[in-house]
Amino acid sequence: QVQLVESGGGLVRAGGSRSLSCAASGMSFSINSMGWYRQAPGKQRELVARITSGGSIMYSASVKGRFTIYRDNAKSTVYLQMNRLKPEDTAVYYCNVLSPWNQYWGQGTPVTVSS
Repeated sequence: QVQLVESGGGLVRAGGSRSLSCAASGMSFSINSMGWYRQAPGKQRELVARITSGGSIMYSASVKGRFTIYRDNAKSTVYLQMNRLKPEDTAVYYCNVLSPWNQYWGQGTPVTVSS
Protein backbone atom coordinates (compact mmCIF):
# COMPACT_ATOMS: atom_id res chain seq x y z
CA GLN A 1 0.00 0.00 0.00
CA VAL A 2 1.26 3.44 -0.89
CA GLN A 3 1.97 5.65 2.08
CA LEU A 4 3.02 9.28 2.16
CA VAL A 5 4.25 10.53 5.51
CA GLU A 6 4.56 14.28 5.77
CA SER A 7 6.43 16.27 8.37
CA GLY A 8 7.69 19.76 9.00
CA GLY A 9 4.50 21.71 9.40
CA GLY A 10 4.03 24.13 12.22
CA LEU A 11 4.03 27.77 13.19
CA VAL A 12 6.42 30.25 11.64
CA ARG A 13 6.72 34.02 11.62
CA ALA A 14 6.12 36.01 8.46
CA GLY A 15 9.35 36.33 6.54
CA GLY A 16 10.67 33.12 8.01
CA SER A 17 11.35 29.74 6.49
CA ARG A 18 10.04 26.24 6.85
CA SER A 19 10.93 22.94 5.24
CA LEU A 20 8.41 20.19 4.56
CA SER A 21 9.24 16.56 3.93
CA CYS A 22 7.23 13.75 2.41
CA ALA A 23 8.56 10.22 2.73
CA ALA A 24 6.99 7.71 0.37
CA SER A 25 6.76 3.95 0.66
CA GLY A 26 5.03 1.13 -1.14
CA MET A 27 5.80 2.56 -4.56
CA SER A 28 8.53 3.01 -7.12
CA PHE A 29 9.37 6.52 -6.05
CA SER A 30 11.88 7.50 -8.70
CA ILE A 31 9.57 6.96 -11.67
CA ASN A 32 6.73 9.11 -10.40
CA SER A 33 5.93 12.77 -10.50
CA MET A 34 5.74 14.32 -7.02
CA GLY A 35 3.89 17.43 -6.01
CA TRP A 36 2.95 19.70 -3.16
CA TYR A 37 -0.52 21.16 -2.88
CA ARG A 38 -2.12 23.33 -0.26
CA GLN A 39 -5.58 24.18 0.92
CA ALA A 40 -6.30 27.33 2.86
CA PRO A 41 -9.46 27.78 4.93
CA GLY A 42 -12.42 28.45 2.67
CA LYS A 43 -10.44 27.83 -0.49
CA GLN A 44 -9.96 24.98 -2.92
CA ARG A 45 -6.86 22.87 -2.95
CA GLU A 46 -4.24 24.33 -5.26
CA LEU A 47 -1.00 23.18 -6.78
CA VAL A 48 2.09 24.66 -5.16
CA ALA A 49 4.89 22.88 -6.98
CA ARG A 50 5.58 19.73 -8.91
CA ILE A 51 8.73 17.85 -9.84
CA THR A 52 8.72 15.08 -12.42
CA SER A 53 10.76 11.91 -12.42
CA GLY A 54 13.14 13.62 -14.83
CA GLY A 55 13.59 16.64 -12.61
CA SER A 56 11.38 19.12 -14.45
CA ILE A 57 9.83 21.60 -12.03
CA MET A 58 6.82 23.85 -12.08
CA TYR A 59 5.66 26.35 -9.46
CA SER A 60 2.49 28.27 -8.96
CA ALA A 61 2.89 31.97 -9.57
CA SER A 62 2.16 32.76 -5.93
CA VAL A 63 5.19 30.86 -4.63
CA LYS A 64 7.67 31.07 -7.48
CA GLY A 65 10.90 32.60 -6.29
CA ARG A 66 10.16 31.81 -2.66
CA PHE A 67 9.61 28.05 -2.56
CA THR A 68 11.82 25.25 -3.82
CA ILE A 69 10.79 21.67 -4.48
CA TYR A 70 13.38 18.94 -4.70
CA ARG A 71 13.56 15.19 -4.35
CA ASP A 72 15.95 12.60 -3.01
CA ASN A 73 15.23 9.35 -4.81
CA ALA A 74 17.60 7.38 -2.60
CA LYS A 75 15.47 8.34 0.40
CA SER A 76 12.15 8.25 -1.49
CA THR A 77 11.49 11.72 -0.16
CA VAL A 78 10.31 14.96 -1.68
CA TYR A 79 10.89 18.29 0.04
CA LEU A 80 9.42 21.73 -0.09
CA GLN A 81 11.66 24.52 1.14
CA MET A 82 9.56 27.57 1.90
CA ASN A 83 11.25 30.93 2.28
CA ARG A 84 10.00 34.46 2.89
CA LEU A 85 6.72 33.10 4.12
CA LYS A 86 3.62 35.25 4.11
CA PRO A 87 0.42 34.99 6.14
CA GLU A 88 -1.40 34.04 2.95
CA ASP A 89 0.76 30.91 2.77
CA THR A 90 -1.14 29.57 5.77
CA ALA A 91 -2.74 26.30 4.70
CA VAL A 92 -2.67 22.57 5.05
CA TYR A 93 0.04 21.29 2.74
CA TYR A 94 -0.41 17.95 1.01
CA CYS A 95 2.07 15.65 -0.64
CA ASN A 96 0.93 14.14 -3.92
CA VAL A 97 2.05 11.28 -6.15
CA LEU A 98 1.07 11.21 -9.79
CA SER A 99 1.73 8.11 -11.84
CA PRO A 100 0.37 7.19 -15.27
CA TRP A 101 -2.36 5.16 -13.55
CA ASN A 102 -2.90 6.43 -10.03
CA GLN A 103 -2.83 9.45 -7.80
CA TYR A 104 -2.11 9.39 -4.07
CA TRP A 105 -2.27 11.95 -1.29
CA GLY A 106 -0.60 12.40 2.03
CA GLN A 107 -2.51 13.22 5.18
CA GLY A 108 -1.55 16.87 5.06
CA THR A 109 0.57 18.96 7.38
CA PRO A 110 -0.60 22.37 8.56
CA VAL A 111 1.54 25.45 8.16
CA THR A 112 0.57 28.63 9.96
CA VAL A 113 2.34 31.88 9.19
CA SER A 114 1.83 34.60 11.76
CA SER A 115 2.28 38.29 11.06
